[in-house]
Amino acid sequence: MNGQKYSGWVYAGALLFVILNGLFIYHEIFWFSVLPVVLLLVVAAFLSLDKLLLALVFMVPLSIPLSELVKDLPIDMFLPTEPLLAGILLIVVLKLFFSGNFDKKVLTHPVTLTLYLYLFWMLVTTITSTMPLVSAKFLVAKLWFIAAFYLLATQLFRSKSNARKYMTYYVFALVIVVGYAMFRHLKFGIFDEKIAHWSANPFYKDHTSYGALLAFYIPPMVGISLYKKYPVRSRYLFAVLTLILFVGLVFSYSRAAWVSLMGAFGVWVLIKLRIKFWVVFSGVLLVGMVVLVFGNSIMRSLESNKQDSSTDLAEHVQSISNVSTDASNLERLNRWNCALRMFAEKPVFGWGPGTYTFHYAPFQLSYEKTIISTNQGDMGNAHSEYLGPLSEQGVMGMLSFVLIIVTTLITGIRAIRRAADNELAMLGLAAIVGLVTYYLHGILNNFLDTDKASVPFWGFTALIVAIDIYYRKSDAKNPG
Repeated sequence: MNGQKYSGWVYAGALLFVILNGLFIYHEIFWFSVLPVVLLLVVAAFLSLDKLLLALVFMVPLSIPLSELVKDLPIDMFLPTEPLLAGILLIVVLKLFFSGNFDKKVLTHPVTLTLYLYLFWMLVTTITSTMPLVSAKFLVAKLWFIAAFYLLATQLFRSKSNARKYMTYYVFALVIVVGYAMFRHLKFGIFDEKIAHWSANPFYKDHTSYGALLAFYIPPMVGISLYKKYPVRSRYLFAVLTLILFVGLVFSYSRAAWVSLMGAFGVWVLIKLRIKFWVVFSGVLLVGMVVLVFGNSIMRSLESNKQDSSTDLAEHVQSISNVSTDASNLERLNRWNCALRMFAEKPVFGWGPGTYTFHYAPFQLSYEKTIISTNQGDMGNAHSEYLGPLSEQGVMGMLSFVLIIVTTLITGIRAIRRAADNELAMLGLAAIVGLVTYYLHGILNNFLDTDKASVPFWGFTALIVAIDIYYRKSDAKNPG
């Protein structure tokens, strides 16, 4: 009897929705049509948040900017992912402050502590920002990325199978984008480098972000493909997906992606050889000192390189050091110099998170401008995950980000060496090497203000923390 009453209410509600929706459509009001989807997602968020997060991971490569659908809006966001992330942020806040059952080991982990510092300083510089509304939006977006893909993901990874799903679901969607981009290449010119700049649009705004994420996921996919304890069919499938990612990378014509991938391979070798972290860190410091001391000589040597970007892969990678004629490289130097001049003017608090785009124009020097520079300074960001925060949030902004990287690497290397089993060690190593591609790529570009890069960056960081907390040899829990 109760079941019949329940069914009656369902049918009555459905009929009411159909009638109301018909009236709205008659008056050309279409937003009401998406209400069932919204309600379904709200229910899913409360009843099965882990599945919603994994679904979100799959949706991210296929998300598109609102500006592609509606022009000239004062705000922009990726659809459908960012509205969902805003809802997840609210749920995480409720869990933290009202349920009291969020794992305190995660909340007090060294990596999480560095995140507190990172976000606290971002809040401080939002208060002191030259454009508070812009900075507030930037901070809120950063909060929902970290809430979903770091805090929530650490709990998702208490099941080992979810770690594999998190890594692979993004790739399942990414290969769809590769297919879309290759179709456009075939249609307009398979070896035309200029087509690569927009072949993945609107899913990825340009070839650099597209290439960065392809490079990010190649190491994890190689690791999963080569892990002998997985079923043979699964390994063949992931090997094919890895090959597709490589094809996409070749035709993305992203030089920075290739350089980051080669650098990450070098880090993989160092980890496999068990080179001490302090030795590597000392080497990095030594290289930095050499650059500072011999910077002018190095710049003169780079200026002698006249190789422009090319369809030949070797020449294309070589052109990344051409700072005499390659417009893309010269514009990157222009942006970096602007960031340094902005930092010199406001070294403590910076100009405010997310404000570089609006302020860098007056800091351009006429002799540093290129054919792709604009007087309005409306063509993007600082092209660096390190110099961007330096100009926007002062020296602490950059140092807090570097501290996250150093703490994550130390934690990751420790975690894989005492992981409960070989699969966890493989997944942890795959996460480290994938992250290193972006740590290196971040020298030349910055995409962490997008959901595309935030999924693997914060998610792989969360996986490393989860392995360190939940999957040690002595007290591994929930092996999944």
